[in-house]
Amino acid sequence: MVAMQSTETRYTKPVLVATNKLMGDESGLEPLRNHALFNTLSDSDLQNLILQSRRLRLGHHQLLYRQDMPAHHFFFVMSGRLRLYRLDSSGIDRTLDSIAPGDCFAEVMIYADPARYACYAEALKSSEVLMIPVKAYQDMLNKNPEYAPAALRHYAQRAVSRFHDLEIMTVQNARDRLIRYLIDLLPNGAAEGGEVELPLPKCLVASRLAMQPETFSRILADLKVNGLVRVNRSKLFISDPKRLIEISQ
Repeated sequence: MVAMQSTETRYTKPVLVATNKLMGDESGLEPLRNHALFNTLSDSDLQNLILQSRRLRLGHHQLLYRQDMPAHHFFFVMSGRLRLYRLDSSGIDRTLDSIAPGDCFAEVMIYADPARYACYAEALKSSEVLMIPVKAYQDMLNKNPEYAPAALRHYAQRAVSRFHDLEIMTVQNARDRLIRYLIDLLPNGAAEGGEVELPLPKCLVASRLAMQPETFSRILADLKVNGLVRVNRSKLFISDPKRLIEISQ
């Protein structure tokens, strides 16, 4: 839980790492080419977008932006991991998502009006992001409408993912919410067991699933005692996901 005052004090200006650096072997920007928002762009259009962007370095628990700030950029994660969260009326934070290297966030600002960040973005570890001007991407789409379908497909996939997240959150039982969350972490879902790694510290996974950390720990311990999961710090092994699903129905 994070109060508003402590959130405000963590908001310090990120460090500008480099500017106007083209994509190349040493740039660290090669994964950008594989992202759905950029993989249909011509080399010249992508390089032009990069020239207008900035690389930022964030320290552990440093805020990138605050909820309700005017939004002029969206972001591509180059290294580290970030957490998105909102503050409720009592000042308690609610984790929404975690963003790993190779993914974008706040890209909805491309079409938002008015454009304001809907949540806080915090670095969970030392991280680097590419800060991309919304206007630069908008101008590129206006000049090259053939790029729009790829962007719309990306937004459609995001919407489907968000609806699935909402479906999990409508489950009333905390144990069932956790089980569905763990199944989603498996590469092949319920079809095959395996090892998964929690993308967030356990207390933040609990926050995302709208439960107290103590409740999360108790449920996980119960699943472990019953042989449904094996736990090794942030890694969990699920041998029989179908059995796990059965107890949640």
